[in-house]
This record gives sequence, structure tokens and C-alpha cells, in this order.
Amino acid sequence: MDFDLTKQQEMIRKEVRKFAEKEIAPIAADLDETETFSNELTRKMGEIGLFGMFVSEKYGGQELDYISYIIAVEEVSRVDGSQAATVAAGNSLGIGPIYYFGSEAQKKKYLPKLSTGEALWGFGLTEPTAGSDAGGSKTTAVLDGNEWVINGSKIFITNAACDLTLGVTVQAVTGQKPDGRNEYTCFLVESGTPGFKAVAMHKKMMWRASNTAELYFDDVRIPKENILGEQGNGFHQMLQTLDGGRLSIGAMGLGGAQGAYEAALKYAKNRVQFGKPISKFQANAFKLANAAMELECARNLLYKACWLKDNKRQFQKEAAMAKLYCSELMGRVADSAVQIHGGYGLMKEYNVERFYRDQKLLDIGEGTSEIQRLVISRYIGC
Repeated sequence: MDFDLTKQQEMIRKEVRKFAEKEIAPIAADLDETETFSNELTRKMGEIGLFGMFVSEKYGGQELDYISYIIAVEEVSRVDGSQAATVAAGNSLGIGPIYYFGSEAQKKKYLPKLSTGEALWGFGLTEPTAGSDAGGSKTTAVLDGNEWVINGSKIFITNAACDLTLGVTVQAVTGQKPDGRNEYTCFLVESGTPGFKAVAMHKKMMWRASNTAELYFDDVRIPKENILGEQGNGFHQMLQTLDGGRLSIGAMGLGGAQGAYEAALKYAKNRVQFGKPISKFQANAFKLANAAMELECARNLLYKACWLKDNKRQFQKEAAMAKLYCSELMGRVADSAVQIHGGYGLMKEYNVERFYRDQKLLDIGEGTSEIQRLVISRYIGC
């Protein structure tokens, strides 16, 4: 067994960390405070290759392995969850469905811009009445001649209502199967299409500098060829997309936990009480020791799941485990980091406050912790 990263993977970690500390860290707190999505910073992330990492060079990507991509998300998350969300959603949820299920024409049309960060793409699954129960979607699409007509709404869609948004992938009900269950199909809807409106959501607790949107479809007509894959394959496409997306969320949890741990360790070594650094007190030393141990466990679990995916082996169970463990780990580490900081940990001038808030979405996005446990229990035969 070889646990060493390749030279290329080590280089990616080094370069992304350098970029995150130089370009993101100085402005992360201000962007969070003002709820500002930065077009400039997103383009810079595109310029250093943070989008389209696993996409074939044929379509403008870098054709790297999935572990390399996950390392990049991890390193951005170590500094700021909002920018990591832009990268993770841009790749796994925006690029992924088009790359894996799109026609050759669709790939050539959209992927080059999406793979450079010049444009972003949303992933329209969640609805006001359909969250964990993705099969409860009410959005419909009806074929009318050579056009599909879409009606309905989506909510909590990342990267779907900013200046860089090129369009969204939308799951809609297109009929019923012989057994009476709904048939789901995915469609590509470009920004600016008549009847399609994307509205940015504000006043979020977390990821305040990322773009989150509500989507509205009022008799939106799109060409017949804008169907993604084949009619009726939408639910399968969405589930497969979520499997890959869970690795991204896992990377965000791992990276965020690493950032919170490092901040707490640094503070504990410098904060003096009762005549010595508070890191010397067993209560704090044990918190930091637990964090170091769990970070090692999380990294091995997540990287193994990515290794399985890279080697075209079944990885769905491990992806659910990694997403669950890494996201909840960040909660434990961020909580300890705030506790170690004491009153200062509650102030926005310290990054652990932001890590603490940003973590909560990880327990919810890409399938809640409860859904992950349900998925895992099914894989083990419960």
C-alpha cells in the first residue's frame, strides 16, 4: 500500500495553499461580512486551474485525477468555505452532469468556458417541498413540438444567480413510469431564457460570500436538444452527481477542520494563562490531540473513496461515509477551536467564528447526515 501523494498532487497542494493564503485569506472576512460574491476572485481561481480539473483536455479541462481535485477543494476550504463552495459546486455539480451525461455538442458548447472559471453553472435539484426527498419534485417539463416547456421552482442552488452564471441543469417531472412513479429528466437551461428567473438569496448564516439562488420557471421554452442524456434518466443522473458531490463536501469538511485546528493550535501556543501557554493544559491539549487524530482518519477515508473512483471501482458507500465523517468532524473541531479561543472565538476578527458557522451547511448539503446514515445502512444490508 502506498500512502504517498504523487509529485503532481503535492505540487497542487502547495500551489493552491499559496494562492488561498495570498489571494483569499486577506479578503475572506470582508466578503463574508458584506455577503459579496467576488467575480474577480472566481476568475482568479479559474486562472490557476481550479475549475475543470477532472475534465478532458479536449473540452478545455486539465484531465487530472479526482484526488488532485479534492486536494484543491480541501486547500481552499482550509482558508474559506465560501470560495470552496464556489469551486466545489462549480466542478461537481455544475460541470459534472454536462461532462458525464451531455452530448458532444453540449460538451463543446459549455465546458470550455466552465473549465476556465470564465462562467459558472448551477445544479437545480432542491425545491421548496423537495429536499431530502428528491423524488418529491414538482417542477414539470412537457414536450411541445420541438420544445420542452418547463414550469416550477428550485431553491438553495449554488452559483445560479451571479454575473458569471451561464445556465443551470434542472431536474423535472416528464411523465409517469408503468409502475406509477414519476419519471424525471434533466435539462440545460441557459441564463436569459424567457420565463426563467434566478434570484440571489441573502441573510445566510454560512457561505455568505458564495452565490445561492432561488430559480423560477414560468413556461420556459427550451430546444428539444437541451435535454441532458435520455428522457427518464434524470433521477439516475442526479444520484450519480450527488455521489461525486459528496466527495467535494467531504473535502470541504476536511479542509475546514484543518483550518480550524491550525488556528486553535496557534492560539493555544500563544495565549498565556496562569503563567504558561494554554496548550499546556491537558483539557486543551487533549482537544487538539483528538483533532489531529481525527484529521488523519478523515483524510485517509476521503482519499480512499477518491482512489476508488479514480480506479473506476464502486465508491458510493465510501463517499457517503467520507461526506458524513468529514462534515461532522469539522463541527467537532470548529467547536473545540472556538472553546479554546474563549471569548475571542465569538468575535468575527478571529477566523474560527466563520469556520464554526460555515460548517453547519456541510451537515445538510449533498444529503443530510441523516440521509448519509440511511445510504450507508442500505449498503451494509440493513
